[in-house]
Amino acid sequence: MAVDDVVEVTRWSAVDAESSACGAVSATANDSGGDGCGPDERVTADGPVAPKLSVAAVARRLGVAPATLRTWDRRYGLGPTEHSSGRHRRYGPEDVARLELMQHALLRGASPAEAARYAHATAVRHGGATVAMSAGRPEGDPSVDASPCEPPGGDPEPGPAARSVVDVGEDGAVLLSGVLGEDDAAPVERVDTANTGGRGLRLGGANPLARGLGRAVLALDTFSAQRILRRSVERDGVGVTRSDVLRPVFRALSELRERTGSGSELPRLLEDAAATALRSVMADAPRPSTPRPVLLASATGEQQSTDLLALAAALAHAGVGHRLFAPALPREGLEAAIRRTAPAAVLVWSEYSAFADPRLVTGLPQPRQRVRVFAAGGGWSPEALPEQVEHLDSWERALERLGELVRNTTESQW
Repeated sequence: MAVDDVVEVTRWSAVDAESSACGAVSATANDSGGDGCGPDERVTADGPVAPKLSVAAVARRLGVAPATLRTWDRRYGLGPTEHSSGRHRRYGPEDVARLELMQHALLRGASPAEAARYAHATAVRHGGATVAMSAGRPEGDPSVDASPCEPPGGDPEPGPAARSVVDVGEDGAVLLSGVLGEDDAAPVERVDTANTGGRGLRLGGANPLARGLGRAVLALDTFSAQRILRRSVERDGVGVTRSDVLRPVFRALSELRERTGSGSELPRLLEDAAATALRSVMADAPRPSTPRPVLLASATGEQQSTDLLALAAALAHAGVGHRLFAPALPREGLEAAIRRTAPAAVLVWSEYSAFADPRLVTGLPQPRQRVRVFAAGGGWSPEALPEQVEHLDSWERALERLGELVRNTTESQW
């Protein structure tokens, strides 16, 4: 292998987080957890050998259950490459690097079998404190972007295995709780992790990023969830991210809650990750090109919905100026904002009928320039709304209608 074909990335340290997590413990204890989790550093006549970690230590490093590692070893051959008779099996740097490659591919939505093929097809070697992965790119896999640094994720039947490289970026490896589908060919993919006691998300037909997002949420991995959402927005836009990535995972989390009675923390973590990603879109958006903004508010008593944040992000990305207010904006506050900004439109979003009070959108101030008033979200009853208030029955319709209105308003001003 030519030197130019090798990408060096620091991935291994014998005395990293494992030292602080494990403390001074015996390296001869069994690998089921607790003791014996530290690196096994032996010295031979040829000098020190590469440190080895127990199953429990690697499981902690990757955030998976030891049973998951044993399953990966048995099913996909991703286990320790060296084994001494009479000793517990221990993972070397190359072994851990391959497991991290599998985790990285799973994060991108690859199936377990596909991720394992990717890990096997990527050359790794240990040299001092580095692991090298050969450069190149998979051939014939339409799911891999133009970048040469992409693990598989998308088509469950990728092209021929080939050497590839993982781009870990400045953040280092992105690790995720271990995932094993019930069956790679199952019509309904089940995303399981050790952290949910075998209970998983049913994401049949979901795209790769949605599957990766589901795995990140089940692992309570906020960093990875935010990273997936930012990647989706950058690649496909806010609308596609909302409909094809966020909504399938929210539905699957709701189904999990109904089926098991647990997991109340999961949608809240996803809501926070989505809010962070969507607000980053707003922060990075170009200066608005519209002279009059759109005011966006939640119905009194409701928390700010992810849909309303997504609407604000999509408007910002399109160059439409808006003012997004935090939840619990009093009626008098909305009236004051209308008088001060003379907006092109006011939209009040409600998810729940208990909070969708028509009085919130009735008789709002009308400055010299007309202000259109919209009631959007599933909580509103169109029959109960005043005649001058337009009901928008879907997120897509809300984005379309506001865009039309702002464009017409801008053209009329010219």
